[in-house]
Amino acid sequence: MIELGKDEKALLVAKIQRYFEQELQQRIGGFDAQFLLDFFAREAGAHFYNRGLHDAQALIALRLEDLADAIYQLERPTQG
Repeated sequence: MIELGKDEKALLVAKIQRYFEQELQQRIGGFDAQFLLDFFAREAGAHFYNRGLHDAQALIALRLEDLADAIYQLERPTQG
């Protein structure tokens, strides 16, 4: 499960409460919003985390290709 700091949790709980009020026209208390946040962190958190790792790995692979191309361009001709 993803562990969030106290400030991060408070911010996300407030966002959940605001979402419920604005989009669903329902009020949700802090305890219920915290419970919902914990549920999503437990059930979906690893999926988002793994997606972030996958995206980072793809970006690194692209950068390594760019670096390999740059190194290749630095090569000097040799006569053999």
